[in-house]
Amino acid sequence: MKEVINEINRWQVDNEAVALATVVQTWGSAPRKVGAKMALTPNGRIAGSVSGGCVEGAVFEEGTAALQTNRAKLLHYGVADETAWDVGLACGGTIEVFVEPLDTAVTQFIYNLIQNKLAGAVITVIRGPEELLGRKLAVSREGERLGSLGPETLDTQAIAAEAKATHPQRVQLGDHIEIFIDAIRPAPTLIIVGGVHIAMALTSFAQTLGYRTLVIDPRRAFGSNERFPHVDQLIQAWPDKAFAEVEIGEDTAVALLTHDPKIDDPALKIILQANPFYIGALGSKKTHAKRVERLRGYGFSDAEIGRIHAPIGLDIAAQTPEEIALAIMAEIVKSRNGN
Repeated sequence: MKEVINEINRWQVDNEAVALATVVQTWGSAPRKVGAKMALTPNGRIAGSVSGGCVEGAVFEEGTAALQTNRAKLLHYGVADETAWDVGLACGGTIEVFVEPLDTAVTQFIYNLIQNKLAGAVITVIRGPEELLGRKLAVSREGERLGSLGPETLDTQAIAAEAKATHPQRVQLGDHIEIFIDAIRPAPTLIIVGGVHIAMALTSFAQTLGYRTLVIDPRRAFGSNERFPHVDQLIQAWPDKAFAEVEIGEDTAVALLTHDPKIDDPALKIILQANPFYIGALGSKKTHAKRVERLRGYGFSDAEIGRIHAPIGLDIAAQTPEEIALAIMAEIVKSRNGN
């Protein structure tokens, strides 16, 4: 939803009617993943995409029809369908897209979650009786709820816990009802320990991908505003003091780039007791072997130490600081996407 919500807000200021299309299932080489969204208005405004261009025209027509009838619809596009070449889906994949008039109250609920860096989910009935199709329940991990689904409509236990969903998913409820759970996650944070040359490029890559960036370095010459004018937060302190100001959660990645035990080891003692989705440490295999021995001496188990990606980054034969930063960011993205 993050990819289209700002445009939706602008359109609503202009009193535009808005339809929302969501990819709810894919097979084969579908160009976009489950959860991808496209918002549209009858006068031709479009934000986001559901197929990277393959079926957008057909989905636009269905979206405007949904606004006219005020009814949601589940669409199916596949290369084997008679209409496949007409809509342009020649990539060999198959997708299902749910098209519906925008629920403005739920959209505002989602926007508030995003603005406040909170997690939650939106549950939508995508297949079932006509009176249920398109009905929603928006929930936050803090327990807030909004929408037209409740115990009188569906089994509360089947939908109430879905605020903890971390990825979009389609769920069958009984023989005749399917729901789509659209996970809302806070913008991820990348914490970089060490204001080295690689970090300057890495923060730029991270921000391009929507990460909040934070650099920690007690050395004034490295962790300076002149070197990092664009980061969201810069902390010029040793790790024990710096991490006292920082929350490390499941949407946090940490990259240690100093390969200096005086800085990296105190940071690792804190990080390994938290739950970031990624921990990476710069250094050769020999450097990391020495790091492993030190961490064992501090009392960490091999399983805990095994969470560290080291040498850091995907192996792309990187040479320059910028290439190394690219390798690190690629590994972070891979980890966040569950691979």
